[in-house]
Amino acid sequence: MSLEFLITALVVVLVPGTGVVYTVAVGLGRGRQASVAAAFGCTLGIIPAILASVVGLAALMHTSALVFQGVKYAGVAYLLYLAWQTLKDSGPMELKADRGSRKSFLATARTGFLINILNPKLTVFFLAFLPQFVSHDAVNPTLDMLLMGGVFMAMTFVVFVIYGAFASLVGEKVLKSDRVMVWMRRTVAATFAGFGLRLALAEQ
Repeated sequence: MSLEFLITALVVVLVPGTGVVYTVAVGLGRGRQASVAAAFGCTLGIIPAILASVVGLAALMHTSALVFQGVKYAGVAYLLYLAWQTLKDSGPMELKADRGSRKSFLATARTGFLINILNPKLTVFFLAFLPQFVSHDAVNPTLDMLLMGGVFMAMTFVVFVIYGAFASLVGEKVLKSDRVMVWMRRTVAATFAGFGLRLALAEQ
């Protein structure tokens, strides 16, 4: 595994996307433990994209407009749903009495998982990203791609946990002001809606 891959992967992970926004939103509204669940769900959501790129399913999505559009608009609908739920105080930043329960953590992780699997650009990204770091004389290219995918996931989880921990610290201050919290909800909702619009306009 090359140093070039590690540096490139870290840069990609650090760039804020829907997963980062979701994890930060959860950290702000529901604390550090919930943000870890969000990070875990987002990380698991990468698995289907990696496996698809390895077995060639991503190539089908890349060449088939129907498949790509279907997954894309499902992702758009889900992001808009998250934006609406955030505004209604029942989304990532909701404040619940059972926010530390196992059921709450599972629901949080599930949402993070869905955010990533409903993003077709992620699958196409791995199709283009992983192969370029496989050595031409590799004995087992598939194994190499799976290993790189695992490292990418580990980076994602660690970085997202850090983002979430920082957000939870900020949230402890933010939650003391109802006015600030309202504006934070609006900002997060607008961000989700913006990601949804960008995904809607995305091409193969």
